[in-house]
Amino acid sequence: MKYANVVRADGPSSTAGEILYEAMPWIKQVTGKTIVIKYGGSAMENPELAAEVMADIVLLKIIGINPVLVHGGGKAINRVFDKFDIPVEFVDGQRVTTDEAMGLVRMVLTGEVNQQLVEAMNAHGNMGVGVSGTDAGVIVAEQASERLGRVGKITRINTPLIEDLVADDYIPIIASIAIGEDGGCYNVNADIAAGHIAAAIGAHKIIFLTDVDGLYENYPDPASLIAEMSLGEAEAMIRGDKLASGMIPKLTSCVRALESGVNGAHIINGKVPHALLLEMLTDSGMGTMVTGLASAQFLNLSPVGKFAAKLIENR
Repeated sequence: MKYANVVRADGPSSTAGEILYEAMPWIKQVTGKTIVIKYGGSAMENPELAAEVMADIVLLKIIGINPVLVHGGGKAINRVFDKFDIPVEFVDGQRVTTDEAMGLVRMVLTGEVNQQLVEAMNAHGNMGVGVSGTDAGVIVAEQASERLGRVGKITRINTPLIEDLVADDYIPIIASIAIGEDGGCYNVNADIAAGHIAAAIGAHKIIFLTDVDGLYENYPDPASLIAEMSLGEAEAMIRGDKLASGMIPKLTSCVRALESGVNGAHIINGKVPHALLLEMLTDSGMGTMVTGLASAQFLNLSPVGKFAAKLIENR
């Protein structure tokens, strides 16, 4: 037997209740919807933080959201390249990948990074399923340029495997490797892959977990951090010359997803504890949100469950 004056010595706290109440309208908005989450960079390097992010994604699944996780692993690849004395070279934010290097990239992304994320997620239940973009031809690509070697330009996304996993209440964890039109494999930018996947499956939102607090108009001036911008403003920023090279694939993927009917795109700091929950389930949110032109009620979204359909308010 436990007495309340011992286990609740400070009395009941209304703070937790207020936080949960604030989350309710946001939970209603996304319950039954599919959310694509891109995870990579320094946000994925800390094992404890990565485990926390996987737990947050499981929580989103528990409250009725259908997460689809797409990941890169640039820093892990850099470590292996260094071990084998392979030079690291980037052109316009894309890693130059020789035939020799492609084998290492595939090994790191599918055999190391992907399985680490699956293991961390499945500590909370058997729901995370590791997928390479080559599995069932999920991501198909052709050579982007001879200069980049085995770097692929995505030509199509085959959605049945992703849709089947989501329908069976699994969480796909997709490594950014593509099957080539020529039968080989290609290294594809994970930001770009996430944008293509979000567009192809009719996701409600796409969220980029990155290393910085969001999108800056004049990086790194903290006063220039953008909270919200329109699709047109994002397109104008891409055409300009102020965008840091690492942000170009992210913002380009935001634009592609929004133009295909995705309702919103978010760029947030994945190193902030519970960043996903703060962005999706609180009034203030965090990071940068890019909004599309269409109202959510007109979008061709992935099907939602019967309960989620009942959450539409009569007004």
